[in-house]
Amino acid sequence: MHRVVITGGGFAGLYAAKALNNVPVEVTLVDRRNFHLFQPLLYQVATGGLSPGEIALPLRVVLRRQRNTRVWLAEAIGFDVAARRVILADGEAPYDTLIVATGVSHHYFGNPHWEEVAPGLKTIEDATRIRRRILLAFEAAEREPDPEKKRAWLTFVVVGAGPTGVELAGAIGEIANDTLRRDFRATNTAESRILLVEAADRVLPLYPPDLSLRAERSLVGLAVRSLTKTFVTSIDDSGVEVKSEDRNWKIPSRTVLWAAGVQASALGRVLAEHTGARLDPAGRVMVEPDLSLPGHPEIFVLGDLGNFCHQGGKPLPGVAPVAMQQGRYVADLIERRLRGEAAGPFRYYNKGNLATIGRSAAVADFGWTRFSGWFAWMLWLFVHLLYLAGFENRVLVLIRWAFSYFTHNRGARLITGPTHG
Repeated sequence: MHRVVITGGGFAGLYAAKALNNVPVEVTLVDRRNFHLFQPLLYQVATGGLSPGEIALPLRVVLRRQRNTRVWLAEAIGFDVAARRVILADGEAPYDTLIVATGVSHHYFGNPHWEEVAPGLKTIEDATRIRRRILLAFEAAEREPDPEKKRAWLTFVVVGAGPTGVELAGAIGEIANDTLRRDFRATNTAESRILLVEAADRVLPLYPPDLSLRAERSLVGLAVRSLTKTFVTSIDDSGVEVKSEDRNWKIPSRTVLWAAGVQASALGRVLAEHTGARLDPAGRVMVEPDLSLPGHPEIFVLGDLGNFCHQGGKPLPGVAPVAMQQGRYVADLIERRLRGEAAGPFRYYNKGNLATIGRSAAVADFGWTRFSGWFAWMLWLFVHLLYLAGFENRVLVLIRWAFSYFTHNRGARLITGPTHG
């Protein structure tokens, strides 16, 4: 039986495994976590709108009906390309075809020490850590007698105005101006400052300028102020130093969140060392038109870990639809190879881009048309429910969203972990 090993249970790996359901192969999905995480909704966990279990589903549950698939809870640490083996932390997994889809992590542009004071958002742990920081800031402000220190506690800085940064900033604006406005006695949470720092000249720089402008207006309605053409030069536990044109200044803040950049997982570099593949500056593996590695047609790199620049000359964006389509494409390619058939190159079909700013506010770009407002927000809700793994999770999230919409409440406002510092 042809053996397919998939490292990574994200969108690319999971969709590849599901598409191989009726193919005569033996599939082994290896992941160091036992669940698939729906990352597009991770910011809602970070801001108390949803609980972790509502956007994650055990991989064994997702794949339990697939008789040709097994799930291994293990960490891939290397490769023996000559012998066709994935080296695990506690063993090995032999393969005939290998799919590597281990994603990306935070990128602090040469300043990894910033991560301690400005956490990014990629994992469940990141989300609960950010949630703790946001809620603790309001708790600390409630007891702070010094006006300047109180102002620092009520100043939230989000670095990076892409979709994640905009969604985070908008959600914090809703928390400060709506959810918590009656919860404190000595603090007016509406006095909070939410600052969105972006090096480009507008928010959502990858979207059309008119949608960026509409997103900016929605953010202003949530008391979020954007600082464009502004670069971060330093971050510590007292605030952020920024530079804009010829001006340098410091923003006193006790809560800084990072949404400015990503870098490929370390496994990409390990794979490149064993195969001779090239890496781009972000550590992503350069792939062939069929997503394989040069000289290694049996190895595929999918999702955020791969740099596919054979469609328009620019790398495809690191979004879930790209990973899903790549996973299904490689599964189809494997099936065709087993039948002795040729397959054409991968082509990404962009069905459109959506980003939500806050309650009843979102932007939608479909190329042939673009719009914003309530209808875009409803479309955003529908699409995310559609792709969320597990029927039960879809129902729970729908109920949670409906309850939050009518009550203006966020039911997962729990401070977990250490409550000091």
